[in-house]
Amino acid sequence: MTEHQIDLLKLLGGLAAVLVAASLVGHLLQRRLSPDGSNAVVENLNDRVNAWWVMIILMGGALLFGRMGAILLFGFASFAALREFVTLTDTRRGDHWALASAFFLVLPLQYYLVYIDWYGLYSILVPVYAFLLMPIVSALRGDTDHFLVRVAEVQWALMICVFCVSHVPALLTLQIPGYEGRNLLLIAFLVVVVQSSDVLQYVWGKLIGRTKIAPKLSPSKTVEGFVGGALSATLVGAALFWMTPFTPVQAGLLSFVIVLMGFFGGLVMSAIKRDRGVKDWGHLIAGHGGFIDRLDSVIFSAPIFFHLVRYWWSLT
Repeated sequence: MTEHQIDLLKLLGGLAAVLVAASLVGHLLQRRLSPDGSNAVVENLNDRVNAWWVMIILMGGALLFGRMGAILLFGFASFAALREFVTLTDTRRGDHWALASAFFLVLPLQYYLVYIDWYGLYSILVPVYAFLLMPIVSALRGDTDHFLVRVAEVQWALMICVFCVSHVPALLTLQIPGYEGRNLLLIAFLVVVVQSSDVLQYVWGKLIGRTKIAPKLSPSKTVEGFVGGALSATLVGAALFWMTPFTPVQAGLLSFVIVLMGFFGGLVMSAIKRDRGVKDWGHLIAGHGGFIDRLDSVIFSAPIFFHLVRYWWSLT
């Protein structure tokens, strides 16, 4: 077993211990406050904990298999997220070719390019070539009703669900002096910091939240919850500096940036849901909605984190 696999197992063991404690607390709260399932806060907490168990097991198992495991896991997540996104768009028969191209050409090609580490192409495949391909394919079908809106929806779906998400396994391709063979820990660091920020913002919001940030987009998000959660997650990231090639201060600064991007990503995705008139992107994960509901904060933070790490080392 390699050193990075041992470090990853230590991290997973720590997360498992936290989830065991959270499960026990949730069980006690349910027995005392919600024996009939009537307390929404307690039930939501237990649903979140149960979903976290599933996600940690799936992600931990995939990451232990290295680059191929990560590519397959996030490739599947992109496919599921793209399906959820497209389900909420106003597609017509004339969009079928474009959608087929998105699912069965652009998506697998993007992840293949990440796998072979062709940065020069996977960094522009979606925002350049796919953005040009989608309207061409749709125009060939001759359906002009709401053409611009329909094309933009497919382009945005690819950008969100494929391009941004693919930057998570792309972290494995980075060449960092003195950090060889440990890149899997960068993925774990990104996911733990961003997801812990979501949880901590929820907890702080329930404890002291008063001032709504964007009540029309996400009524549960408060200034107090955001500040408390962001600062707490930044401290978590600084404490996990050993997973990265950075010092505690550098890890804390990076954590603060990705926490901010994760928060803004959540707001943007909430705005899209409100525009579509839905509460969740899907119902695959109890207590967490669909794949996009779990990935919304990672979506915006992943490419930022990738490029900060990539160019940090090229400039030093």
